[in-house]
Amino acid sequence: MADIIVALIALAGTALGTFGGILTSSKLTNYRLKQLENKVNEHNNYARRLPVVERDIQVMNHRIKDLEDVEKERAMHGTD
Repeated sequence: MADIIVALIALAGTALGTFGGILTSSKLTNYRLKQLENKVNEHNNYARRLPVVERDIQVMNHRIKDLEDVEKERAMHGTD
């Protein structure tokens, strides 16, 4: 009878340890997934903003080119 009680206690300890490990592993996996989702959201934010930045750079380059052309015209005609 004592052997059965010892076996049942060992079974309960093993089951609790196993379920505890599963819960801990599950929590860690959920945490890692959340961190990955945050990184993906941050990347998506950059991906949305990048075309706007590219457009702004094109506008700035065009304005610089216009200013350079005006300066060349002034230099050619000797106008200050």
